[in-house]
Amino acid sequence: MGFLSSFLLLILAALIALVILLVVGSIYMDATQTEIPPGVEQPAKVHIIHVGTVGMALLGKIFENLRICSQIQVIRYLQNRGTQGKDSRLFKKDVKFKGVPVRIYQPKAPSAGRRKGIVFFHGGGWVVGSIGTHDKMCCYFARESKSVVVSVDYRLAPEHKYPVPLNDCLAATTHFLEAAEDHGVDSGQVIVAGSSSGGNLAAAVCQALAGRSGLPKVRAQILIHPVLQAIDLNLPSYQQNRAVPFAFREQAASSVLQYLKGESSLLKEVLEGSHVPVTQKLQYQKWLSANHIPKEFKARGYNPPVTMPCKDDVYEAVKALSSPGFSPLLADDAVICQLPETCIVTCEYDILRDDGLLYKKRLEDHQIPVTWYHIANGFHGILGFFDSGWFSFPSAKKGMDDIVKFIKSL
Repeated sequence: MGFLSSFLLLILAALIALVILLVVGSIYMDATQTEIPPGVEQPAKVHIIHVGTVGMALLGKIFENLRICSQIQVIRYLQNRGTQGKDSRLFKKDVKFKGVPVRIYQPKAPSAGRRKGIVFFHGGGWVVGSIGTHDKMCCYFARESKSVVVSVDYRLAPEHKYPVPLNDCLAATTHFLEAAEDHGVDSGQVIVAGSSSGGNLAAAVCQALAGRSGLPKVRAQILIHPVLQAIDLNLPSYQQNRAVPFAFREQAASSVLQYLKGESSLLKEVLEGSHVPVTQKLQYQKWLSANHIPKEFKARGYNPPVTMPCKDDVYEAVKALSSPGFSPLLADDAVICQLPETCIVTCEYDILRDDGLLYKKRLEDHQIPVTWYHIANGFHGILGFFDSGWFSFPSAKKGMDDIVKFIKSL
């Protein structure tokens, strides 16, 4: 009995030590590796939330070092705890579209006619996130816009590399366009939407469907702080916000490589830009250049990077990053001009801000109607905190309501 008591005390002490290590480590990493500009909404609250996310990552790393499971698996598990709720005003149903798991959100209130439909792709850098982590967001869109929302649970990297997640999203969208009326949706009123990496998938799906015959046309696309290119990670927003939660510059490059290759070697080369031939960089300048970013967005500082010579072996390993399926900003003009009306949401304190600004310009140059919402005190992922109790941000709720206003206007 004495041995058992001693063993249990030892386990308890180890658990307490682990908790202390996580708390202290999280606070230390937040303090030393994070920059939260004073213009960010409620910076103290952002610090607290970030400490939690760092703790989650540290716990994952401990489990990985103990060879219990990978860090990514731990983060996925923790993110999905308690993320799903009930909404008495909606029907929810989990089904499959062409083998791809989806969750359908349908308002219970009767409708005078067929509803709008929204196909939604969650964020998470292609490696984490799920229909569960974005459940509240989809509930809100369905309830407030009186639309049928289909949230797609596409397969994730590194287990499933590019283009598997994109193909899942394309298959689910194609099925919904074909079967919209079976779900009480007007097939001519289907919107494709996504957040962060999901915004990348939404943009790529819309481009893949542009001009495709035999299918109803997508009515609009909604791109919430989207990833739209992986060629230049030295744009002003990448420099200014490189260490601002909740999307760090190095973390973003690592996620890109996990999506493409299933691992994140060549991180240094992608960050410095030596993965793209100089001739291609010159070709892309008409679409992808800091010169196209309005001056007010460079006010917090910008140093034009030194052009790095391309390493041929690196280019061969990651040349798919230059494809429109991965970098929708680089699509041909013939595709861009066929895209639907667009809503783009950007945040000032977000490395991806300039991706959204550059895509906005490309679309407008081709007379595509663009509604742009810019959250001046927002950070990456802020909309996910629109309804999180004490952790909520007023700008997040306003951003969600702006998107609903756009949906209703269609």
